[in-house]
Amino acid sequence: MAKAKAPRRTLESYTVKSINKTIKPGDCVLMRPSDPSKSSYVAKIEGIESDARGVNVKVRVRWYYRPEESIGGRRQFHGSKEVFLSDHYDLQSADTIEGKCMVHSFKSYTKLDAVGNDDFFCRFEYNSSTGAFNPDRVAVYCKCEMPYNPDDLMVQCEGCSDWFHPTCINMTVEEAKRLDHFFCENCSTEGQKKLQNSHTTARHSDTKVFPFTEVIFK
Repeated sequence: MAKAKAPRRTLESYTVKSINKTIKPGDCVLMRPSDPSKSSYVAKIEGIESDARGVNVKVRVRWYYRPEESIGGRRQFHGSKEVFLSDHYDLQSADTIEGKCMVHSFKSYTKLDAVGNDDFFCRFEYNSSTGAFNPDRVAVYCKCEMPYNPDDLMVQCEGCSDWFHPTCINMTVEEAKRLDHFFCENCSTEGQKKLQNSHTTARHSDTKVFPFTEVIFK
């Protein structure tokens, strides 16, 4: 007769001794990859369990994918700290946790005064089997019609309120930082000139909205 499998205990929290941090369901963590040349994996803890003795602790995680790990790959508009919340769940040893991190909403991330090494942002959920994203529509900006990348400086037209990358309007980043007023080609008149005095901060409002698949495969 086969030996009965020992029951597992559900834990409300657990202190990872190697980093001296206490984790609980809902926390986001960095997990050690099997390949040391790769960046740490980002995951959300869904549950924590141990054996009957309180050892052999495992965490049930939901993985965040980096853009380069998705079917479409990394694109120009993806931020360096962008991750996608996937439908991929796994059970991992708690010993592989390297640290805690914070995955912000896109809106919260763009309002951070400073971005730390452990700060990430997520604006999409990702189906790892089909490559589909949710939401499947995304606001696009500029003449290049690309989603906003919070790593890039953009300037706003005072006429149409659209946002533009300096390179798309034949301008250097240094020139864009000195702008006090800006009107795009469609809004410019003889009496509307570019004044280059002060910094324009890249904050935007929604404009054009495209199906995300069209943006991905442009």
